[in-house]
Amino acid sequence: MIDWSIEGVEFGSCNCSYGCPCQFEALPTHGDCRGFEVVRIDRGHFGDVRLDGLNVALLYAWPGPIFEGRGELQIVVDAGAERPQRDALLKVLVGEETDEAATHWWVYRAMSTTVHPALDKPIAFDVDLEARTARVSIPGVLESVGRPILGAGGTEHRVRIEIPNGVEFDRAEIGSATTTSVGAIWLSLENTYGQFNRLRHTGRGAAHA
Repeated sequence: MIDWSIEGVEFGSCNCSYGCPCQFEALPTHGDCRGFEVVRIDRGHFGDVRLDGLNVALLYAWPGPIFEGRGELQIVVDAGAERPQRDALLKVLVGEETDEAATHWWVYRAMSTTVHPALDKPIAFDVDLEARTARVSIPGVLESVGRPILGAGGTEHRVRIEIPNGVEFDRAEIGSATTTSVGAIWLSLENTYGQFNRLRHTGRGAAHA
């Protein structure tokens, strides 16, 4: 297996309520699951191919809970990626060169029957974990804004999810996100689950702090 690792910041959203039932082994809020994630790679490699500084996004949809399968995926690779970098990211994001069920990417691919052709697009991504804010723009594909959950009187509400042995993150800040996408996987979400977290993945699984 080729040695690889990716460390960076992830922002994502799905159509569920702020608690995201999947994190608690419960069924999706509305029965189905639709969403996306975007990752800023601060440090990464795939063999001797460096991945530092690239952004990548993944859009997904399942007609029911993820574990029932029949899903679909689409990967968007940073337009600035060179061919070896693109090839590496496409492998990692569909669970190749990865131990069985070791990352959420592996799980997503295993539970999907359709993988749409990957897109090469500029990915503008600004995120602040501490502030729980993010903005994503992928021209012609996806637009999303993340913000803190607002409580009574408009005050910011702060809540986290911790999964010490999870396949995606140790700790995620939870916020609110509004997202639209067009194309193979459509999204029209307003004030739904928003997730802000550090991501540390290798072919052996999530590297826990």
